[in-house]
Amino acid sequence: MPEQTTPTHTRALGFGCGAIALAVILALGAWIIGNAQQTDYPRVAPGERARQVFRYSQEAYDVLGFTRAAGNTFSAALCYDNGPLGMEDKTVDGAYQLGHEWALEHVPESQAVSGLRRLRDRLTDEGWRITGYREGRAGGDVELYAQRDGGDARMTFVWYAHREYFTGFASVPCAYVPGRRTDDVGYWDPDSVLDSVPASALGPSPAH
Repeated sequence: MPEQTTPTHTRALGFGCGAIALAVILALGAWIIGNAQQTDYPRVAPGERARQVFRYSQEAYDVLGFTRAAGNTFSAALCYDNGPLGMEDKTVDGAYQLGHEWALEHVPESQAVSGLRRLRDRLTDEGWRITGYREGRAGGDVELYAQRDGGDARMTFVWYAHREYFTGFASVPCAYVPGRRTDDVGYWDPDSVLDSVPASALGPSPAH
């Protein structure tokens, strides 16, 4: 009986499908590992994170050109773990995300618009990704949104035309509280980190 052989094109097709399947498996594995590491946050003291996020606000404030002090405060938020497949939505015990927000009244439109244009250009030059900028017709609200560090650091600025009211917000990536075990049982209140965050005064820097 003559020896049977597999057609060359069939063998090639089988090898190609196997290679594709292997590539898909490897890509899926890398994606799962990458998502699983999303909660591998550094341990950073809240005071250090506060200085970082306040610096973002201060630098933006100086670029905007404001010459008077603004009301400001820190805030803390929960961090979430979406799981290796991105389908979960659970909080991460012991992890916090620090934010800093401020507001200024009686900001005229000319100052708000020119300031946000300068800030948009400066943030772009410094490696921030502008995810949104809206400047409508005269008399309309103006908005600027930026992010970096894979979207974990964000800044938002909005000028409300009807009140001539300007607001700013900045946040930094999640971190674990030093000294707290990540497997501690019990409700985790991120506001507890604010007790170790000193109050800060936001205004024009001395150099400005």
